[in-house]
Amino acid sequence: MRNILITAAILAGLGTFMAEIADKLTLAPTPAAATTAARTVAAVEPPVQESAHSLSIPHDGRGHFATEGRINGQRIAFMVDTGASVVALNETSAAMFGLRPTPGQFTATVTTANGSIKAARARIAMIDVGGLVLRDVDAMVLPDEALSENLLGLSFLSRLKRFAYADGQMVLEQ
Repeated sequence: MRNILITAAILAGLGTFMAEIADKLTLAPTPAAATTAARTVAAVEPPVQESAHSLSIPHDGRGHFATEGRINGQRIAFMVDTGASVVALNETSAAMFGLRPTPGQFTATVTTANGSIKAARARIAMIDVGGLVLRDVDAMVLPDEALSENLLGLSFLSRLKRFAYADGQMVLEQ
C-alpha cells in the first residue's frame, strides 16, 4: 500500500507538471501570449457546469484542481486527486459531517508523501460535486496533521462515466 501511494503521489505530481507543459505548448510563443498566460494561470476560476451531467474544473495557480462539493448536504473543499485511491478527509472536515472515528478505528495504514500513517475507514452516504451525485462512497479519515486538503479520490472518480484532463481543465462526467 505504501509503494502504491508513493507511486500515486509521484504520478500526480508528474501529471500536474505535464499538464502545465501541455498548456505552455498550446500558447503562441510571443511575449503578449506569455503575459496573458501568466494572468490566466494565476486567476482562480469557479468550476463550470457544462451540462446536467458534466463539470469542468480549471486548475488553480498551483496547477491543482480545487473544487467545492457537498457531503450529506454540507459544503466542503476538495482537491481532485487521481492518484488517491479513495476520498480522503482530514479529521476536522470529517467531524463536520458526523464522522468522528475513535482512536481504535485508525487501523488502516496509508502512505502519503509524508510517510506512512494510520487512517480510519469510512463510508459517505452522499457526495455532490457540481451536481454530480454519488451515494455510498468509500473514504478514509486521516489525522489533520497528515492531510491539509481533502482529496476527491478514485472511490468517487472511478464511479463517474469519465474523468479527463482536457484544455487545461479537469472534466468530470456522469
